[in-house]
Amino acid sequence: MKAGPRSRHPMASQTSSWPMSKQRERGSEGRRAGAAGLRVQTSLCLRGGQIRPPAPAPGRRRRTLSELLEGRVNKQKYKPGREQKLQEAAVYLLKRHQNLNDLFLEVDGIQYKKTLCFSNLIDPESRGVPTTHSKSFVVSALQEQASKLGVPVGILSARTAASCLEQLCQAPEGSKQATLLNLEQRKKLSSLSDIAQDLLERGLFCRVSFCQEIWKVQRSLVLEAVWQLHSKSIIGLEELIESHSDSQTVVDWLYNNLCLVCEQVENSIQEVEVAEHILSDIMRIFVLRGFQSTQDLRRNVELEKVPQICVAVLQKILTYILSAFATEIQEGSSTFKAVKCWLNMFKCSVYGSMVSPDSLQSFFSYTLTQILIYNPVLKVCDAVQRQKDWSFARTCPLLTTLYRRLFVIFSPKELIGHLQEVLETHEVNWQLVLSCVSTVVVCLAEAQQLVKDLLDHLMIKAFESYDLESMITAFLIARQAALEGPSVFIPYAEWFKVSFGNVSGYHGCSKKALVFLFKFLSDLVPFEAPQYMKIHILHPPLVPVKYRSLLMEYITLAKTRLADLKVTIEDMGLYEDLSSTREVTEPHCQAQQDVEKAIQVFEQTGKIPVTVMEASIFRKPYYVSRFLPALLMPRVLPESPDSRMVFIDSLRRADKLPPNLYYNYLQACSATEERQLEDQVIKMETGNAGEPLEQLKGELEDLRTLIVDPASYDALSAQIAVICETLKVVLGDDDSGTETSKIHLNFHSLKLGQQEQKVTDLLLTSFCQNLLASSRFNPPDRQGSWPSLFVKMICGHRHLLPVLLTRFCQLIYHQGECLTDIHVLGLAALAVHLNESKSFVPELVLGTSAHAESHPVTVLWENLLAWRTWKSFSLCIRFCVAAISYTLCKFSSHSHDVLCNCLPAGLIKKVQFIVLRTYVEARGTTCQEDVVDLPWRNLSSSFVDWKKAALCLWKQRKFQELLKDRQFQLTYRDWLLFEMEIKPDNDILSDAERQYFHQWALYQQYLPESSVAGGCDGDLEKACEILVETVVDFCLRSSSCYPLENSELSLCGNIGSRDVLSRLQEMVLELELGRWRGSSAGPSDGGGHFMFRIFQTRLQALGNGSAVGERLLRQQELLVYRSILMGLPPSVLIGTHGSGWQRSLHCDDFFRFVNDELKNISPRECALAHDITLHFFRGLLSACLSCKDPSKEVNMILTACQTHCPIILSSAVLWWPRLEPVLQCQWKRHFQSALPQQVAHIATCQQSARTFLSPDVVLSSSPFTTWIAAASLHFAVHQQADQEITKKALKKLGGEGEELLVSLFFFSLMGLLSSYLAPNDGMNSLKSLDVCAEVLGCLEKRKISWLVLFQLTKKENASNGRCQILLQLASDQYIRLLPFAFYSLVAYFDEDLFNREQAFLYVAVEMYLKLVQLFVAGETSVISTKAHLSQEHSKQVDPLGLITKARLFLLHSIPQCPKRSFHA
Repeated sequence: MKAGPRSRHPMASQTSSWPMSKQRERGSEGRRAGAAGLRVQTSLCLRGGQIRPPAPAPGRRRRTLSELLEGRVNKQKYKPGREQKLQEAAVYLLKRHQNLNDLFLEVDGIQYKKTLCFSNLIDPESRGVPTTHSKSFVVSALQEQASKLGVPVGILSARTAASCLEQLCQAPEGSKQATLLNLEQRKKLSSLSDIAQDLLERGLFCRVSFCQEIWKVQRSLVLEAVWQLHSKSIIGLEELIESHSDSQTVVDWLYNNLCLVCEQVENSIQEVEVAEHILSDIMRIFVLRGFQSTQDLRRNVELEKVPQICVAVLQKILTYILSAFATEIQEGSSTFKAVKCWLNMFKCSVYGSMVSPDSLQSFFSYTLTQILIYNPVLKVCDAVQRQKDWSFARTCPLLTTLYRRLFVIFSPKELIGHLQEVLETHEVNWQLVLSCVSTVVVCLAEAQQLVKDLLDHLMIKAFESYDLESMITAFLIARQAALEGPSVFIPYAEWFKVSFGNVSGYHGCSKKALVFLFKFLSDLVPFEAPQYMKIHILHPPLVPVKYRSLLMEYITLAKTRLADLKVTIEDMGLYEDLSSTREVTEPHCQAQQDVEKAIQVFEQTGKIPVTVMEASIFRKPYYVSRFLPALLMPRVLPESPDSRMVFIDSLRRADKLPPNLYYNYLQACSATEERQLEDQVIKMETGNAGEPLEQLKGELEDLRTLIVDPASYDALSAQIAVICETLKVVLGDDDSGTETSKIHLNFHSLKLGQQEQKVTDLLLTSFCQNLLASSRFNPPDRQGSWPSLFVKMICGHRHLLPVLLTRFCQLIYHQGECLTDIHVLGLAALAVHLNESKSFVPELVLGTSAHAESHPVTVLWENLLAWRTWKSFSLCIRFCVAAISYTLCKFSSHSHDVLCNCLPAGLIKKVQFIVLRTYVEARGTTCQEDVVDLPWRNLSSSFVDWKKAALCLWKQRKFQELLKDRQFQLTYRDWLLFEMEIKPDNDILSDAERQYFHQWALYQQYLPESSVAGGCDGDLEKACEILVETVVDFCLRSSSCYPLENSELSLCGNIGSRDVLSRLQEMVLELELGRWRGSSAGPSDGGGHFMFRIFQTRLQALGNGSAVGERLLRQQELLVYRSILMGLPPSVLIGTHGSGWQRSLHCDDFFRFVNDELKNISPRECALAHDITLHFFRGLLSACLSCKDPSKEVNMILTACQTHCPIILSSAVLWWPRLEPVLQCQWKRHFQSALPQQVAHIATCQQSARTFLSPDVVLSSSPFTTWIAAASLHFAVHQQADQEITKKALKKLGGEGEELLVSLFFFSLMGLLSSYLAPNDGMNSLKSLDVCAEVLGCLEKRKISWLVLFQLTKKENASNGRCQILLQLASDQYIRLLPFAFYSLVAYFDEDLFNREQAFLYVAVEMYLKLVQLFVAGETSVISTKAHLSQEHSKQVDPLGLITKARLFLLHSIPQCPKRSFHA
């Protein structure tokens, strides 16, 4: 707009009417004002104004302003009042020669220093900010110009401002379009904004006109300028959007400029903050207006287009992002930067409280829907074929980041519900849907069950309405979720079996449903991967027999397809996982994996794997053509056989390896060794493994970076998924694991390959370092869920988990004493999270025994922490305190059940035991502190005081409350077991300290404690019972380390057990003293002694099994019982009746125990061991002291022995030379008289038997019964080394009584069996056989019947007193082996025996049948095994030969038997 000299202006008339007097009063001030006006005018002209200076007259030089003013300064005189007139004249002059564009943009800058700024004229102290005077001047200038043009001031001001804005934003020629202003432009825009804001406040600025003018210059507009105007409330972005008539033009302009901002945001670090503010403000407007609630929308159609435009811009932005994902953008490109910048706008923190949660959720819901339905060009067949490439780890990280940020606003249930709604109502992009499913199951812990529910809904819907879309959707989702591993979702094979493999399957076994199912599966065959068809074939749907043809048609089709793919069921590996997501493995590669796994199982069990044995029979083509060649790959054989060589040799010995293959293998190995190719192979393998290991190391370092940054916690799941994918590469493949659900661990033989150890060390080191790094900033409860995710990732690798557990055991069991505190803390935390994830960990088999039981992972820790050395105590207390302290802090806000689920009960019990045992301060201490993270704070410091940490944990109220839980209580039994495991040589306590601790634990801790709390209710007898049962259990648990014959060594040989037995002796002695004093504290007579009650109860629970294994277990337990009895006071064996002088003795409990059990473990025939025999007599002589007539009581007990427990007397006869001195000494300490009569009779009988062996001495009559005399004679004969003397003595038996001879023959038979069972004994089998023959000859000569000895168990002999006594004298095993003795004497039978004894044929046949039964049951193998130790007599004890001899004897004798023998 131009203003010439002739222009009329309202201000001009006002100026011309000023009074002349006032003009004169101004004087020189007016002239200075005029000069100033000239300078201003010149300045304006120089600065590009529209006013041109007058042309000089012809022939005259044009003078400068300085020349014109030169000399006039001195002529001007100052007069008061002229300054005001001068200012008014200057204002008038400026108004007549103004440029509004320059006026709006007037700023004070460096490049304008040589010009006279308008702002300086108004206020010299101002630095570029318009003052009130300058703003008033602008208003007046606008009003004058508007009046001249005949337009409203508001429209003129709007047009002028728009023109200025265009001039300000115009980019230099040749430069790229910019969306951000530079520093100079921002200063100009600031001035323009201030003036426009002032005009708005005065009502002199038209917003509508300004919007229209802006759109006219939209090509030159910069987005930052528009944002600044919006931020300063000059014109709102919504108003600007609404003002344009063409919505599409607005959408395009906004979208293009926003994209430019994102692409240029990282060009300059200084501009990043401005760009982020622009994007966040505009996005907030878009979300606020585009997704406002329905009731907030006006009915005005013009206003409703704003939300539509906002949504349209957001849609274009989202399309831009998704199209970038589809093109696989490269990191570092402008598109990558733009997408990354846009993703920051999907953080909830961007919107804060400015956008309502409902609007934000609507926006995120809309965005997620648009993602899932974007460009749905992929067909179902494409999804089936390619979905393995859409797993979480293989999906673009930017896309998974977008998913995770969208998921934040939803609950897991809402998210799955939204996904279900989209799937049911839209056509979807399968790649985006399935990658979303992968992200859901990986990042949301609750997703597994929700996805299962979604699958259940889809499958039910599919079979109810035979909806094919629901069916394919369910299958795709199930397979996609299974791709992420078993730690986040069940394998596809398991899902398919659960869905269709039982009667309750979705198909319901109806024909229509089956047709629908198999039609669907058949349609999938051309597209799906081989492993899915294998699952369908090997785990087919449950089909009724009448519809079996449907299944067979599908199987035929699937097998044909597998054949086309060159994959056959026959070539399937022995250990191939059907849920594998990898590509089809070549048969030779799968066979190599099978070989490695088979060798691993062989190392753990020491046996050929059952899978291999079955394959050699049922899958012979694969076994011969694939497995054996992979096993017999030529190599350089090690000097000492390794696991592979031992495995090969085991197969050869089991006839599972053809000899020619084995021979060729050895030759090929020799050739390989000559060529020395092994080094090259090792180098190649090492080189190939190096790169993935370095990659894994880098990814673990990236994980640590995310862990220490709380703002990055949402990216942890993604990083762990990446690590999971890398582990598959490093370890070969995660899915090469066995189908077995058990992991074998042998603490004494823990071996790992070099690569496996590197990987596990890397993972364990990373876990420990991550824990340490995160603990420096936050306690465990504020460290996020990374440890749980890390451990679940490990559990998901079925090959990695056994390897890691093996390495864990190596470190704790073999190197635990060398571990630093950091290692212990990390391993303890790892154990806690493994316990937390125990549902993902298969059961563990600890040890190599074939009968080893499987246990959950919770049992592993207490078995690892064994007290083998004094340093083991230190490791145990460190590990337990660290694990418990970490758990209490990590799960402090969780429920009690969650806390108990994460804490192994064994660690809680161990820490109680060690703290009480080691630290006297903890005994009887009550909880005082209640700081949750105090124990962990002590542990996470640079120096750990473990004693302080342990006591701090012990005093914790929460820990003490935890101990009240029954599963965590250290009961009396637990304490005893722990105590017996400790060997005093390795104990940290001295003998005196240990005894003091035992006394405290027994009498102060457990005896007064209630049984609910694991104590004894103050009952001393109950304390003894628990102790006895615990000792027995401990000895049986440890008995595998000792021979059965020396099982007592496992009890008494263990000094730790002896210390505990000493406590038992003290308590039993106290009870015995109370009993003998008539106190009620002793055991009641009516119920028998508590010790025998314990034995009887346990034996009843054990049962009377006839199998050899069951009998051996019973024998083993009895040996422990005998050891316990030997350690107790002898009086325990003797019971009493009455009190005071009326007391009498009885031995009913002991007699019953001997007759039923103890005689069966005796090493000698018809006699107990010396120790228990002596123990009984010592107890008897001690117990009789409290009776009125001691001798009488002893005589009564021994008389009762003759009929109720005769083996005690026969034992006394056998051991009398060793018993007599002890008993004489004990009796004489209290009495001056001779031994009681019945004891003296034993000595007499034993002496009589000895003298009988002398020449010309006849067996004298004995006051004892004949069977005792026969027993004395039998033992005397066996102790006689000279066989000639023995034979001569036996010849004198012809004149003895019938009963004596029959009894002696019985003892001789028992001696013969004993010589078979113990051939190295002093009496060999030949001598025993001669003795039996001599006694049998005497019986035959005198025609005395002896068949009754082989019919002792018959019912008709039950009332025969002699038969009953003989049965009680022999063990059950000897009675069962009588048929063996019978036919051992067949050569000495009288030929007339069949005629003389009518029952002989019956007995002979019965003995033959029993002999065959013994042979079939394997009982005769004991005899044959013992016979090998004495080759001299092996022929006489050959069971099979004896059966043959017996059969021939019967076949020869039966025809000669009289007829009456057949009617016996």
